[in-house]
Amino acid sequence: MARTDASADPRPVLVTGGAGFIGSNLADRLAGDGHRVIVYDAMTRPGVERNLAWLQDRHGDRIEHVRADIRDAARMAAAAREAKAVFHLAAQVAVTTSMVEPVEDMTINLIGTMNLLEALRAKGDGTPLVFASTNKVYGDLADLDFALEGEAYLPTDAQVRDHGIGEARPLDFHTPYGCSKGAADQYVLDYARSFGVPTCVLRMSCIYGQRQMGTEDQGWVAHFLIRALKGQQITLFGDGCQVRDILDVSNAVEAYLAAWDRIDQVSGRVFNLGGGPANAVSLRQLLAFVGRIIGRPVDIAYSDWRAGDQRYFVADTRAADQALDLSPKLDWQEGVTRLTQWLAAEGGINLPIGQPLAKSA
Repeated sequence: MARTDASADPRPVLVTGGAGFIGSNLADRLAGDGHRVIVYDAMTRPGVERNLAWLQDRHGDRIEHVRADIRDAARMAAAAREAKAVFHLAAQVAVTTSMVEPVEDMTINLIGTMNLLEALRAKGDGTPLVFASTNKVYGDLADLDFALEGEAYLPTDAQVRDHGIGEARPLDFHTPYGCSKGAADQYVLDYARSFGVPTCVLRMSCIYGQRQMGTEDQGWVAHFLIRALKGQQITLFGDGCQVRDILDVSNAVEAYLAAWDRIDQVSGRVFNLGGGPANAVSLRQLLAFVGRIIGRPVDIAYSDWRAGDQRYFVADTRAADQALDLSPKLDWQEGVTRLTQWLAAEGGINLPIGQPLAKSA
């Protein structure tokens, strides 16, 4: 019987950051599959109250909310003791915030993760942990050469251009955020190696989708769409030709569940998780597409490059696709169109009649 079968074990699944964007989508899927879910969330980010209410309305008593900080070791341990599996998504998520408050960033991302790891080590029953890491652990990729082709940076190395950045890429932590998430990433992997805690790390590229209320500092796809729908100016830091591989949250949720289901095979392993080369797009290219969706050009301004920004990051997803047996990824144009429709409906904004919009799933 699959681990993800709710009937296999009646204990709840713990999702830290479960009222956030990815966390609420994951909690929704888990509860919809019949699992009880502990949503462990300090409720400090805008929009999370709305996400929690949505989860509770949809799933009732299958959703248990624990309002607590992951730095509270006692509360963290108490929640972990109940759980049959843990998905750790709670974090300080903005590079910009880490540059202003590096100690706060470190205590949340590293100390909070250590609290959870220690709780699972003390528990000692093999409760699996799947950890949300980031592509920022690879640094700014300054050693790679890029060519500006049209409105997008592309690597001159044919292997990287064809497949993206693989897990064998040396780690190179930049910015306090990169250091805190990177250190946590390594501790999670080492707890599998040193203490036998079943863990798996997913180093995410840019995840987007419904329930993402993005800001300038984090969740840039939704941030761009929200401002474009409102007719507001969007600031691009750098020249806007930065390339990212974007992945719909439905595909990300599938990967997290697959890592749990296959934890016996993938414990102690790390996977890059993103849209891959087929879903790579520059900021300018994405905004041009958004302009076509909303029926008017997007108002764009430019500012200086931000610390640690990568000219290009596209994940080589072949390892994850094979080891986790993942479904084909949603095409970015269809996914962005769906998110535009959802954000417009949430904000009471009428989209132009006759625009070539994809139908919502």
